Amino acid sequence: MEIDYLTQALTSGQADTPILTVVGDLEVEEHTPHTHAHGQLIGCIRGVLSIRTERATWVIPARHGVWVPPLHPHSGWSQGVFTGWGLYVDPGHCSLLPDQPSIVEPSPLLWEAALRSAGWQAGPLTDRQRRLADVILDELHALQPRPLGLPLPQDDRLRQITGALLADPTDRRTLDDWATRIGTSPRTLSRRFVSETSLSFTEWSQRARLMRSLQMLADGASVTTTAIDCGYTSISAFIALFRRHFGVTPSHYAPTCAPALADAQPKADSGR
Repeated sequence: MEIDYLTQALTSGQADTPILTVVGDLEVEEHTPHTHAHGQLIGCIRGVLSIRTERATWVIPARHGVWVPPLHPHSGWSQGVFTGWGLYVDPGHCSLLPDQPSIVEPSPLLWEAALRSAGWQAGPLTDRQRRLADVILDELHALQPRPLGLPLPQDDRLRQITGALLADPTDRRTLDDWATRIGTSPRTLSRRFVSETSLSFTEWSQRARLMRSLQMLADGASVTTTAIDCGYTSISAFIALFRRHFGVTPSHYAPTCAPALADAQPKADSGR
């Protein structure tokens, strides 16, 4: 099933509002790149959603979101059932928002306001709803991108390397090994990797393994299994690295992926 929150919102008669929001369960198979006229913020409640553009791929952790600007081609897929919300922003309100896709961590206020707005009935906004919409827009403008995306190189030889690492996180070939394989020097390869991805080879490999670990933990894998299958030789090193990047240990992250959907359902808000 394709992610198409916007169609649902537009057909509900809310097309003239500055923001549109829906919440629910989806199981998403990867689909071809598409665009939306609106800016799009997808928040992850449970499970894992992956978003890919021409230049990068993102895995959205629980309680995080991904911002996609208007008319920016992207595709998405989920690891099993994904529970989340989609907030769409009128293009006229996107000029101060990031012009490139990015992972963000919505504030508690933005998170709850988005869920509340998903319960709005079709039709013009009431005065009370309009005030909440203004709060949502203010919170969107305050969002700061988090360095959790995985930039993809454009060079075919580098794509050979990144494709292999994404397919097998346990691949431990070094920069020197890869340089020999693609017929260049380690120094040239290192410089080219940074130029195309803004990350060193080691940083890129580490981030790729961390993103894979998010998918495995959301699927219910144990911390030990996740660490081993993602190529870590030390469980404690994996736990420390995970906590440094995501603010919690892997064992604390997994439960946050699975709150009951009933707890996230929007509450009716039709008052003026």
